[in-house]
Amino acid sequence: MSNCIRDVFLEREKETLSPYAFLTCNTRGRDFPYVPCENRTEFQRDRDKILHSQSFRRLMNKTQVFLAPVGDHYRTRMTHTLEVTQIARIIARALRLNEDLTEAVAMGHDIGHTPFGHAGEYAMQQCYDPNFTHYRQSLRVVEKLENNGEGLNLTWEVRDGIVNHTGDSMASTLEGVIVKYADRIAYINHDIDDACRAGILSVEDIPSWIRDVLGNGHSERINTLVTSIIRASSDKNIISAEDEVQKAMNSLRDFLFERVYRNPVAKSEEGKAEEMLIRLYDYFIKHSERMPFLYQKNCESEGVERCACDFVAGMTDRYAIDLYSELYVPKVWRGVH
Repeated sequence: MSNCIRDVFLEREKETLSPYAFLTCNTRGRDFPYVPCENRTEFQRDRDKILHSQSFRRLMNKTQVFLAPVGDHYRTRMTHTLEVTQIARIIARALRLNEDLTEAVAMGHDIGHTPFGHAGEYAMQQCYDPNFTHYRQSLRVVEKLENNGEGLNLTWEVRDGIVNHTGDSMASTLEGVIVKYADRIAYINHDIDDACRAGILSVEDIPSWIRDVLGNGHSERINTLVTSIIRASSDKNIISAEDEVQKAMNSLRDFLFERVYRNPVAKSEEGKAEEMLIRLYDYFIKHSERMPFLYQKNCESEGVERCACDFVAGMTDRYAIDLYSELYVPKVWRGVH
């Protein structure tokens, strides 16, 4: 038997995982040469690369739903990511799929998200490219921008899961598809919690038939959804939820779009945020020399528009506000005392 811990893990996967699981030994690998780690599998290593990246740390100061919230208990993009990761791991473990691959995709799925949530995404679509999306930007971050422009050199399967975690596209592995479900389970439930905390929603506002199917409480709803996916997907080469639960989840999401995501109270500042990011983008188009060195360097090969977008899209809410204030808000003259 090998003395290498990594090989022990790989052999254990073959012995214990479902026949539908993606085995780490079958990875398509990385784009650039590397020295394998003796103590970690490739997907474990990818998880750690993401966890220790600067872009991941910035998620703590990026909006989930409520812009730059003052309260300590509102979700941020980082806490959302952690909730997605935990839900995804529970499902993967129950289905005997590859937990390490699932965890790595979940940790990285929003790593390139813009400041101010989807308002930042809309801003980049207006000023840079109508086809800009946070999931493509997440892929760009791990391939081109992290690690001083070297990228994280992640495996193909993790990158595939990141770029296909939302919308109509589907990841190539069941583990990647789990993250797609976990993302939705996490945000529709924690966004209810935050909306109730903000006073713009109560649980009783949710249509009664949805509550009858999914439950009234936060934990109850998550447990119903996770259990349904496990039951519907066990011993199958597909990830799905039971029909009634899937219908209730879709209807709950539609309800949240109507009552929270488009709520004028919750979204009253989004227009200002979009305008601010557009003005920052325009500023750095004209003053590329004021961007950090990485973005200045990339201007030569990718153009100033692409690099200004990368810089602004990578900002945290607070950094964007402070930088905008520095560039555009006049400071009070106090004179000499």
